[in-house]
Amino acid sequence: MSTPYPFTAVVGMDDLRLALLLNAVSPAVGGVLVRGEKGTAKSTAVRALASLMPHVDVVAGCRFSCAPAAPDPACPDGPHEAGPGVARPTRMVELPVGASEDRLVGALDIERALAEGVKAFEPGLLADAHRGLLYVDEVNLLHDHLVDLLLDAAAMGASYVEREGVSVRHASRFLLVGTMNPEEGELRPQLLDRFGLTVEVAASRDPDQRVEVVRRRLAYDDDPAGFATRWAGEEEALRERIVAARELLPRVVLGDVALRQIAATCAAFEVDGMRADIVMARTATALAAWAGRDEVMEEDVRQAALLALPHRRRRNPFDAPGLDESKLDETLDEFGGHDEPDPDNDPGPETDPDPGPDGGPDGGGGGGGGVPPQGSGPDTGEAAGSQDEPGRAPVPAPGTGAEQQPARATEPFRTKMLSVPGLGEGAAGRRSRARTEHGRTTGARRPRGALTKLHLAATVQAAAPHQRARGRSGPGLVVRRDDMRQATREGREGNLVLFVVDASGSMAARKRMGAVKGAVLSLLLDAYQRRDKVGLITFRGKGAELALPPTSSVDAAAARLESLPTGGRTPL
Repeated sequence: MSTPYPFTAVVGMDDLRLALLLNAVSPAVGGVLVRGEKGTAKSTAVRALASLMPHVDVVAGCRFSCAPAAPDPACPDGPHEAGPGVARPTRMVELPVGASEDRLVGALDIERALAEGVKAFEPGLLADAHRGLLYVDEVNLLHDHLVDLLLDAAAMGASYVEREGVSVRHASRFLLVGTMNPEEGELRPQLLDRFGLTVEVAASRDPDQRVEVVRRRLAYDDDPAGFATRWAGEEEALRERIVAARELLPRVVLGDVALRQIAATCAAFEVDGMRADIVMARTATALAAWAGRDEVMEEDVRQAALLALPHRRRRNPFDAPGLDESKLDETLDEFGGHDEPDPDNDPGPETDPDPGPDGGPDGGGGGGGGVPPQGSGPDTGEAAGSQDEPGRAPVPAPGTGAEQQPARATEPFRTKMLSVPGLGEGAAGRRSRARTEHGRTTGARRPRGALTKLHLAATVQAAAPHQRARGRSGPGLVVRRDDMRQATREGREGNLVLFVVDASGSMAARKRMGAVKGAVLSLLLDAYQRRDKVGLITFRGKGAELALPPTSSVDAAAARLESLPTGGRTPL
């Protein structure tokens, strides 16, 4: 087993490390979604967390990690008697993007079913991750059918398997951690809301910090075990602090003032539902325990809001991610329970002992030396757009053939349902009907090449007539290669929606481009649900250009479309 990179050796990334540590202190926080550009040590930090997690006690021999003090009465390996159990390290289970449904939830043990004639359940990754970490790298690229299963397990704390004559239910409570690059597409809002916290990471622009990152990484690659040994002291100290914070956590008091600040903050940022309030409360409590305090302070509520709300607040595609911190501070001050100022002792606004000749401290009330506020004065309106102001390029009128400033997108709207007729075989999605690896089973056929999905009933039906001729004498079924049947499935595929637009200066181009941008963003807002890609080609001047390469990322499209210019003659 390879030596993981030490968590304490990660350079910078303060928000990411704090979010992960808070979940180590209180798994009820609900996990972390890490968003950022590639090559920013997202996966390295997540994998390093597992070694810091305290050991868990499990029932000896139980494949579903039942707690010995309170075993699951419905455990498929049960019933278990209460006992001391055995301690083992906390597991970190990785869910590959291309995993099958059977690998995630488990399935019938085909080998034992055919050889012994018995029903046996083979646990999946959701069983392995119970009471541990479930890590999904590139979670935004996860197939929709796997997302649905994750949502069900996260919501109910259990996994239900009903297939091929098998009916199994087992507990599945895990800490969900996902990493993603926003340029590669967005998450469905249902899954996004399941992550307790979110952090944005980016590579440092400080040369000294970048040098230290490279130095430590090279040292680790040369000698992983030796590098880990050099950081063993810091790792053990951090592990002890996590244990201490866990012990303090039940004694932390969440007062009425802090709870009111949490509710007011969630209401001010117009988050949907009540999950944000609950996550903020748990996060603020974990922050207080991490700091060694037994009471939640305003600073804990503020930090909890910065971690728990950015992915839950409503925002338009052109809005920058994150929270308006000035608005957050105003809300916390308003509901902070501070004493109101006494009007009898209020000295009123401060007065300048030496006002300028026009009433202002520097005579800015009307003198020629002052700078008038933007948009004031007699030259505002359309006439102001034709003035050659310092530092500002003049904006020519539409149709003059010159470059114009980018047009602003119209408000997004609900798009119509687009679909391609027939039965395709494209990438899995949620748009048009297609033959896919995942979906509802519609029949069976002989496999062409390697068998990828066995149709059990059809295989048994094909083998049954030949049992006497093959000399069957025991309970097992004699099955040969020719009996195997491949399940055929029908699902949905994603489509490519390509806009080709005249962006010349004629035909009210700015208004048209604003409508086009609004349409593209409207489709992109739906793209993460249907696995579509949207692209844009514009033609103006002497040719055409790919203004937006096919993408399913709202952030990438918004950045490209915001600066998309119009103007010039049409090449047609």
